[in-house]
Amino acid sequence: MGLPVRLVLHGVDEPLARHAARTAFERIAALDRIMSDYRSDSELRHLERGAGRFVVVSADLYTVLRRAIEIAQSTDGAFDPTVAPFVKLWREARRTGLMPGEAALAAARAKVGWQHIRFDDVRTAVRLDRPGMALDLGGIAKGYILQQALQTLRGLGVTRAMVESGGDMVVGDPPPGRTGWTIRTDGAGAALASRASNLTNAALATSGATVQFVEIDGVRYSHVIDPRTGLGVTNPRTARVIAGDGATADALATALTVLEPVAAGAVLRRFPGIVASLHRAESERGSAWRVELRYLLLHAARLPRPPNPPADPFE
Repeated sequence: MGLPVRLVLHGVDEPLARHAARTAFERIAALDRIMSDYRSDSELRHLERGAGRFVVVSADLYTVLRRAIEIAQSTDGAFDPTVAPFVKLWREARRTGLMPGEAALAAARAKVGWQHIRFDDVRTAVRLDRPGMALDLGGIAKGYILQQALQTLRGLGVTRAMVESGGDMVVGDPPPGRTGWTIRTDGAGAALASRASNLTNAALATSGATVQFVEIDGVRYSHVIDPRTGLGVTNPRTARVIAGDGATADALATALTVLEPVAAGAVLRRFPGIVASLHRAESERGSAWRVELRYLLLHAARLPRPPNPPADPFE
């Protein structure tokens, strides 16, 4: 995944804890070998080389791709695992400081589109329909991998654990003597911050443009790509999402970074049980603001649900 992974766990004794940690890290490494877009020998790269025909894939890769396409459809393409041709252009732009040319963007656009992936559930096989299609699972695989690490720990009897990497985390049962894990979410809205401060058996993901970006002609382009335009996102928002599993939280945080406020609110209504927060330091008018998008989670927590959210959740 190109990032350090941290485990915090509570076992009944040290030998069990060490064994569980080693096993979880082995599971993480195995999944990285499957889904990495940096490894030429990864299963993901093998699938890409078979574009145009069905390729039988592992259960893990099949599960992630299936979920990725479900979220792509539910976010109207704001999240798209086929965005890799655009990502390649922007990685080069970050290296050179030069804007990708129109011809290059057009060529990449011809290879992008979540609608051009086909599935065979019987054989767990996947087909990429367009020549040159490539996949980037950076917006969902990390969440899935962290979740699987937690599942591995649970299978060994270690239920009190947290797995964290690069701003994303999944947590199980609370530490001994606590009612939940305390996660700081500076800048987030009140409901998400409250939930994160006492988090159990859930996932929290963060996405935004504050760390990885390139500035070209005075415009800051994020490493997060809008699959619908092929351009790096230029808004300074940070999105945080709490969901029941890591893959969903990861992918939705990416999508919310891309979407405009009204569209973000509409998308979240399609995901019961999610709580999300979008914020940035300053608006165009220079005044600080933040917004919280809250739906079924508030209702489930027996808090009043807004009867008719405004058309623009930022207002």
